[in-house]
Amino acid sequence: MKRLSIIKQPILSILNDHIVDYPSPSNLNYFWSFGSIAGICLVVQIATGIFLAMHYTPHVDLAFMSVEHIMRDVEGGWLLRYMHANGASMFFIVVYIHMFRGLYYGSYTSPRELLWIVGVAILLLMIITAFIGYVLPWGQMSFWGATVITSLASAIPVVGNSIVTWLWGGFSVDNATLNRFFSLHYLLPFVIAGLTIVHLAALHQYGSNNPLGTNSAVDKLGLYPYFYVKDLVAWVAFALFFSVFVYFFPNLLGHPDNYIPANPMSTPAHIVPEWYFLWVYAILRSIPNKLAGVAAIALVFVSLFSLPFLNTSPIRSNNFRPIHRKLFWCILADCFLLSWIGQKPVEDPYIIIGQLASVFFFFYFLVAVPLTGKIEHYLIKYKS
Repeated sequence: MKRLSIIKQPILSILNDHIVDYPSPSNLNYFWSFGSIAGICLVVQIATGIFLAMHYTPHVDLAFMSVEHIMRDVEGGWLLRYMHANGASMFFIVVYIHMFRGLYYGSYTSPRELLWIVGVAILLLMIITAFIGYVLPWGQMSFWGATVITSLASAIPVVGNSIVTWLWGGFSVDNATLNRFFSLHYLLPFVIAGLTIVHLAALHQYGSNNPLGTNSAVDKLGLYPYFYVKDLVAWVAFALFFSVFVYFFPNLLGHPDNYIPANPMSTPAHIVPEWYFLWVYAILRSIPNKLAGVAAIALVFVSLFSLPFLNTSPIRSNNFRPIHRKLFWCILADCFLLSWIGQKPVEDPYIIIGQLASVFFFFYFLVAVPLTGKIEHYLIKYKS
């Protein structure tokens, strides 16, 4: 008699093949858990965002007070708001660790180029979504951050001013801007969710990389129960870390000026974006010319998208690439340095430090990555 199984039915069998019985390399460490944690963060952001949208009013006269209404009058509103605000920071922490793990272990190399490219596209959409979400509370940093960042488009020759007017929906950041930002902020997370499915499909096309960077086809385990139990430890640790911020330090990662209602007649002394944008903001600020600064930001993402094709090393993991491993730790430190510079005033010595750190960022991706691959390959052949 043939045994019936629910998980062998159509659709469920596909889910079973990809999230239950999916074969994974047996030597994956805890850094591989950050992919699933990123998925959890996305679900938390979408769920809390939907409930917050039920009480938020996208109008310049009411937006700030509607957020206060959520905090003070809506049952559990404070928890929803703090989970959503701090959840954005948690999402970026997890995704940055996930990306640097991919950088260290060479998860962007052939045949996983599409996997990396889709991942960078997700990061870009996350940055856009978080930026327009930061505008919605309509505090001082919301308003002036939106004004400064959207004004960057005016640097584009010929069509720049038209693009800015189109973004604003008028001649300044106003009600039309807030409305379209709210609509986009609601829409883009679902686009990210769709790209996440593409990201998983690209991952499962060739299977996960592993810490050794070798072909692990002969030594694999099913996701369930082995990696589910392992990931469960990471999920609980993440939940505890997240809870500390939500319950004890809910405003630690935000800016106090955003508790001041937006005032177009009063410019803050120092306009600073959220911490997860600071490394990009520092590169933008390090170039005195506006058009060159915008071009540098574009080059940041061009460099990230091009990384799989700039790599020349036949060896994936940095565990076996001593020269590139040192450069990896340098680029990690450089990103921390850029984030620190991004929150400092535009004055010496921060200007020169930011410029040097920006130069090294592009040097790593555009020069060091292809060059070290060739050098290491030559040394291997020379010593053998």
